Amino acid sequence: MIKLNYTCVRYPDIKLRMRDGAKLRGFFANKYTCDDIMHNHGEEGTVYRYPLVQYKVIDKSPIIIGLNSGAATIMDIGISEDNIIIQGTHFNLERAEIITEQVDFGLANDNYEYHFKTPWFCLNQNNINKYKKSNENEKQSLLCKILIGNILSMSKGFDYWIKDEIIVESSFKEIPVNFKGKSMLAFKGSFVTNFQIPDYLGLGKSVSRGFGTVKKCNL
Repeated sequence: MIKLNYTCVRYPDIKLRMRDGAKLRGFFANKYTCDDIMHNHGEEGTVYRYPLVQYKVIDKSPIIIGLNSGAATIMDIGISEDNIIIQGTHFNLERAEIITEQVDFGLANDNYEYHFKTPWFCLNQNNINKYKKSNENEKQSLLCKILIGNILSMSKGFDYWIKDEIIVESSFKEIPVNFKGKSMLAFKGSFVTNFQIPDYLGLGKSVSRGFGTVKKCNL
């Protein structure tokens, strides 16, 4: 178990659609082009790492998450920004709810239940055909293995190396999602694991745009 620096900025007075997470990212990426932590693009192209700044629309409210070196940056934005522009519409940021703290991350002695607040993109060209050819039990087993892989990849982004077994039990349902003009297969549902994940972190693909966002269930 390690501690992560964590900042969550939420704008409760603004109402957006879930797919506007990409537009929220675009606004801040264009405004802070000199800081690659805001958009994961450097002089030589995409910076491949777990995003330390993530943009989401959760329950219609825009949320920005900053982790470790991204936490202080997002704290400053939450304090200083007074407006955003989403697809030509200006929104005044009259009120921001800011949480900044150190949070637990990693393998735990207890199990925790999480719910995907936004669709989880996890299939790629290497596993989508295997998934489609599998029966229901095989599909759930495959998704659990992919989820464990997502957690491992996220952990490497924080230099946290896992020596013991990650256990996952899940119940996922397929949902079609329109992404960049294409219909793609994503998933919703809940899972139980022996791993501590801070609220609103993303798993899988396109997490910086808000996909695969998880939140611990209230037990």
